[in-house]
Amino acid sequence: CIFDVFTLKINQIRSVQMICLDILILTRADIISTVEFNHTGELLATGDKGGRVVIFQQEIENKNQPQFRSEYNVYSTFQSHEPEFDYLKSLEIEEKINKIRWLPQKNAAQFLLSTNDKTIKLWKISERDKRPEGYNLKEEDGRYKDPNTITSLRVPVLKPMDLMVEASPRRVFANAHTYHINSVSVNSDNETYLSADDLRINLWHLEITDRSFNIVDIKPANMEELTEVITAAEFHPHQCNTFVYSSSKGTIRLCDMRVSALCDKHSKLFEEPEDPSNRSFFSEIISSISDVKFSHNGRYMMTRDYLSVKIWDLNMENRPVETYQVHEYLRSKLCSLYENDCIFDKFECCWNGNDSVVMTGSYNNFFRMFDRGHRRDVTLEASRENSKPMQVLKPRKVCTGGKRKKDEISVDSLDFNKKILHTAWHPQDNIIAVATTNNLYIFQDKVN
Repeated sequence: CIFDVFTLKINQIRSVQMICLDILILTRADIISTVEFNHTGELLATGDKGGRVVIFQQEIENKNQPQFRSEYNVYSTFQSHEPEFDYLKSLEIEEKINKIRWLPQKNAAQFLLSTNDKTIKLWKISERDKRPEGYNLKEEDGRYKDPNTITSLRVPVLKPMDLMVEASPRRVFANAHTYHINSVSVNSDNETYLSADDLRINLWHLEITDRSFNIVDIKPANMEELTEVITAAEFHPHQCNTFVYSSSKGTIRLCDMRVSALCDKHSKLFEEPEDPSNRSFFSEIISSISDVKFSHNGRYMMTRDYLSVKIWDLNMENRPVETYQVHEYLRSKLCSLYENDCIFDKFECCWNGNDSVVMTGSYNNFFRMFDRGHRRDVTLEASRENSKPMQVLKPRKVCTGGKRKKDEISVDSLDFNKKILHTAWHPQDNIIAVATTNNLYIFQDKVN
């Protein structure tokens, strides 16, 4: 198994790094809203509610030192989105970054898509470590010369300079979504991508900004008849014609763009019948799917609802092949979670590099890992207290009642303001990133 935490000892994940933005007073704008590794894992991007994107780069000299291979330093920071106002609808559009998606690298530069509620932008991140000198028509400070003073011809040369990382917007994809964008997914053809809001999914070409194709539209003629909304959407990692989208009713629809231009009729519907014994007032709310992710091999997909993670085989629609309870102990707390709006939190989930382990977040800064092969699970905590470099994380357990053991925490003591909604797993290595408020924690497996 790729992950030492399960094959050796269950507490062998080391804390390597905690990155805290330099903030004296935490504001809403500083809260991290998305985390994403690029395809090689060398770069890690975060977006926040203030519209900023911060990119971290893996330390090159530490790559060959296993115990330090997950050290990341700030590579580039830029303002991706600004607050806007829609005067026609009298609607304020906040700058919060909802999603970041990297494009596969094709040259020396890196490209990523970032989106807020309405506008998607394609950014180019490039390096410059040389500058031209010896112009004929202008001075070194940029002022143009008098042509009459030029008596000889010089050949400009490139001189070394301090490395400069530049982020420049290459495309702006706007005015295509009436509702808030919740998902962006790059197609395996690397030419197109989809963007999804509450009621529609659009297909874009990366080179064309003035039009997109609507491929899913579930908006009813009468909005009073609206019963469900789209919560997440993703392209298949290998089949460019296939994508899935999840709904607030707990269903996942797989669509094939070869069948028709408008994919209102799905090819497959994945839905698990509800257990009548668990039926309650909150059933519909907690069954809403907050995230859907294909496995790297394309055979499975993972969904996250409020209480559980489910693994679906694309060839079997009637029920998931695996179900993992994330925090079943909260079922008795649903009433208070409804009152404080936590029941509407949208937790993300992710696969490890070879699809053998899945990870998702929880409350009290806990995050959960599930080993699919050995059917083991572990609860770990991301906090300042255990974020000293190379410190091994201790598994945490939640006590639901009766006498509490020494290392357990009572379910009544959980802090619901501390939550891990956003997680990411390095595509090739056992390095994970979890975000809580304005803190980004990076962990790696223990190296003996």
